Amino acid sequence: MVNYRYLGNSGLKVSEITYGNWVTHGSQVDDSAAIATVHAALDAGITTFDTADVYANTAAETVLGKALAGRRRESVEIFTKVYWPTGPKGANDSGLSRKHILEAINGSLSRLGTDHVDLYQAHRYDYETPIEETFQAFADVVRQGKALYIGVSEWTAEQLREGHALAKQLGIQLISNQPQYSLLWRVIEGKVVPASEELGISQIVWSPMAQGVLSGKYLPGQPAPEGSRATDEKSGANFIKRFLDDDVLTAVQRLKPIADEVGLTMPQLAIAWVLQNPNVAAALVGASRPEQIASNVAASGVTLDTDTMAAIDQAVGGVAVTDVEETYTVSPKSRP
Repeated sequence: MVNYRYLGNSGLKVSEITYGNWVTHGSQVDDSAAIATVHAALDAGITTFDTADVYANTAAETVLGKALAGRRRESVEIFTKVYWPTGPKGANDSGLSRKHILEAINGSLSRLGTDHVDLYQAHRYDYETPIEETFQAFADVVRQGKALYIGVSEWTAEQLREGHALAKQLGIQLISNQPQYSLLWRVIEGKVVPASEELGISQIVWSPMAQGVLSGKYLPGQPAPEGSRATDEKSGANFIKRFLDDDVLTAVQRLKPIADEVGLTMPQLAIAWVLQNPNVAAALVGASRPEQIASNVAASGVTLDTDTMAAIDQAVGGVAVTDVEETYTVSPKSRP
């Protein structure tokens, strides 16, 4: 079964293995398989589910809503996000304006088949909308009972500080950030994690297996396996490219004996590694088949000793990314 952790400085507990449906529901797998996988996650003890309105252009929310229909609402935690366009890409179909947030939450709730989400997240930082407007809209969403808590995704340390201060002024709780984090991508460790620890914000990390590279199935000097994410433009092929360097793939193969030594598969080792960081509340994992769930869940509660952590660092230290200029993936723009 899955262990629980508090999300930020709040009383909300989440399953430390959280089910995410970014590249699966509504695109990579058919609805019946997606629903079966969600049910397998529930059976395995996962109660926290993360989605976004933009995933599969709203279809992912719809599938998740179908999969959770009939389940006791109080027994699951449902997270979604707002920022990217989902409609005809009109002038107000994206961003974090008051108009877009208040309209987007209604669409998400309808698709998810619920009257509230447990966590509503800003999918990126909006450089074109005053942050005061954004957080006033979030505060109204919370006061309307449509969301219980507020989170963000891929915000820098400075942005987290600004957002946290505004949330406090408005009497709402900003409790989470959702960044990319894995033993190959450690960018948040320098500034984001220290700021978050100070503010009482947890990380819900995406891509703990580096888009599947840490499974070990991608081999140096060999083409990507047929049907893998690296060959599927709809399933994150762009995101995985940065890890498909022969030096990286060679380093990843050095993790195999370490995983064997501690009795874990390579994916389990990757998930367990991110969960060693006390600022991480949950690792987001996806699955296209129910049997993948049980394997992921086995990483919950695993403690890696200092020797194992040191061996991992030695194996991948030369290729792990620890610093980039900024953590955001949307370029800042100037207002006209």
